[in-house]
Amino acid sequence: MAFLKAILVILLVYYLLKILVRMFAPQILNYAAKKTESHIRKTFEGFNQESDKRDEQVGDVIINKKSTAKKSKSEKVGEYIDFEELD
Repeated sequence: MAFLKAILVILLVYYLLKILVRMFAPQILNYAAKKTESHIRKTFEGFNQESDKRDEQVGDVIINKKSTAKKSKSEKVGEYIDFEELD
């Protein structure tokens, strides 16, 4: 008899949870979506502010030159061997 009561309780809890999840799932998902949206907005706010700080006009040409420091050629990478193909 205790076995049947345990199975009945398990089934009752299962169906009760199933009903509760159906009732509250939309609210929980809506809350999670709003929190995610606010987190993403906070994260990407900085990108928008950085672009506003620049005083560049649309159409301005900006040239970023590479450094003129040259590598010294004294560094030996390895020995070069010229192979010839034999027939």
